[in-house]
Amino acid sequence: MTAWILVGGRLVPTPALAALPRPDLVVAADGGARHAAALGVRVDVWVGDFDSSWGVEVDAPREVHPAAKDETDAELAVRAARERGATDLIFLGAFGGRFDHAAALALGAVRLAREGLDVTLHSGDESGYPLVPGRPLSLTPPPGLTLSVLALSDLQHLSLTGVRWPLAGADVPLGSGWTVSNEALGGEVRASLTAGTGLVTVLHPREGQAVLVR
Repeated sequence: MTAWILVGGRLVPTPALAALPRPDLVVAADGGARHAAALGVRVDVWVGDFDSSWGVEVDAPREVHPAAKDETDAELAVRAARERGATDLIFLGAFGGRFDHAAALALGAVRLAREGLDVTLHSGDESGYPLVPGRPLSLTPPPGLTLSVLALSDLQHLSLTGVRWPLAGADVPLGSGWTVSNEALGGEVRASLTAGTGLVTVLHPREGQAVLVR
């Protein structure tokens, strides 16, 4: 089951956003509910402490939580989605906004991937995909798109194909810029590693915007 989880970062209309698989379930995390209208979806459940949803009107059942809590609104939304059977989580509005929330969301996505869930982070103009051992990643971005592998820990035996600068069994230290700003060649991009955790990010053009093609 595919769940869209609407969170409070930026959301840019792009062809990449329009191409995402449609959801079986939509869960809004507090102010992320404001994205529902732009996405043309109905919210099935709206969760959070509702401190960032001023002026947002959504006709959906609410799960109200106290402001003093041990989980972010996004984590509460994940829990609601998983309780309803979701195994494929697509976070929309994942980039931009408060850095602490965006960073926690990215790290939480890696944890969820380790637990066996399929996770995508998307803001229309940028997307992210956790990379963990035992779960090779396959993407098919158009040629010329900028693609990076962010080393969230030391990476061991990173392999990356389908890009201008491929890698085979590379060890990449935490936070290295070595694997930032690669370029998709067109066709399948594959990434895998044997140890560590990473995040593969892709920059997507807006409608009518040219991409780099060498």
